[in-house]
Amino acid sequence: MTSAPRSASKGRHIELGLRQNAAQFTLLVVVNALVGGMLGQERTVLPLLGQEEFGITAYTAGLSFILAFGVAKAVTNYFAGTWSDRFGRKPVLVAGWLVAVPVPLMLIWAPSWTWIIVANVLLGISQGLTWSTTVVMKIDLVGPARRGLAMGLNEAAGYAAVAVTALATGYVAESYGLRPAPFFLGIAFAALGLGLSTLGVEETRGHARLEATGHVARADGRHDHLHGELSNGQVFVQTSFKEPALSSASQAGLVNNLNDGLAWGLFPILFAGAGLPVGRIGVLAALYPAVWGAGQLVTGALSDRWGRKWLIAAGMWLQAGALALIALADSFGWWAVAAVLLGAGTAMVYPTLLASIGDVAHPAWRARAVGVYRLWRDGGFAVGALLAGVVADALGVHAAVWTVAALTALSGLVVALRMYETRHRPDASTTEVIGNG
Repeated sequence: MTSAPRSASKGRHIELGLRQNAAQFTLLVVVNALVGGMLGQERTVLPLLGQEEFGITAYTAGLSFILAFGVAKAVTNYFAGTWSDRFGRKPVLVAGWLVAVPVPLMLIWAPSWTWIIVANVLLGISQGLTWSTTVVMKIDLVGPARRGLAMGLNEAAGYAAVAVTALATGYVAESYGLRPAPFFLGIAFAALGLGLSTLGVEETRGHARLEATGHVARADGRHDHLHGELSNGQVFVQTSFKEPALSSASQAGLVNNLNDGLAWGLFPILFAGAGLPVGRIGVLAALYPAVWGAGQLVTGALSDRWGRKWLIAAGMWLQAGALALIALADSFGWWAVAAVLLGAGTAMVYPTLLASIGDVAHPAWRARAVGVYRLWRDGGFAVGALLAGVVADALGVHAAVWTVAALTALSGLVVALRMYETRHRPDASTTEVIGNG
């Protein structure tokens, strides 16, 4: 086995690899868990808060907070990638936590639904800056060999925290009411995240530059036209539409978060309409991201061994089946089974899509490619909120679930037909070095 590339930057020794960067990688896992916790504080409580305290009855209006969140996060994802290349990863991460600080306070004190929407705009900006940056920093640290495992650990930490916080806030809300107690967790998460990011996290841009100097071309020549520096416009076009694997991943990411937006905004209302108490709704709201989070510990590493494409396609189809089961079921037990299946399907997709972006994108513009991918992926929250709300208002909640299930199945078919396998093990005889340093 060859040793990891190494260099020195500003007096600091730099190496690529998970073991070589274990301390910083672990710290970033903890930071991303806190990022997930900021999102999890809303999963159980906010849809019920809209109905019970603010009298929001139309589904489209009730999902407006997810629409605001999705648009803000999607746009910020794009700029997070560009800014992290220009200013460094750490400043973007710290800025994201500064934006997060007022969010739980606004949720506690909001006198109107408009305040909730504004708080979710800030939450979306914060999530775009913090989550995108932790993704890029972990990719920087580990290098190409363990990329799937790195993304599995990153996303597992984030969504396990979403699940635990959703479960905790459900039980807190059942005991102490929908406000203010559930959002005290968010205050603690914001303080810890800002402190750790400011005092403990180190810049990783030098690791990306080091990888670029030793970037090895694929023996099949597939990515020859993507080597070296691309303009922001070229990165956007390649990632969104032109490059088959990047664009397939982008559409799959959008549809994946489209069904997550549905789960976030309408599932608590669907379950409440069946007479489930808030505590049991919290269990269902937590079960899906819990399986999603834990499953990524396995699926991210598996994608390093088995490849990316068919894990993604199969995961999309499993999610579609789980959504169909939710539409058909009418009891806690079957909804729990469906939530487990939905989480498993999402775990197959989520870290694998990020790893595939890292496989194809050159280190010189990888952060921007991740930003563009996450622009499309988290735009799915907005599309899902709008689509689910309109269909639910016109035809009912079950029709909205069926619609999203069909779109998810179609997305898996696009991956199967258009995407190629991106996990490439360089040929031992290939020695060409690509990059501009």
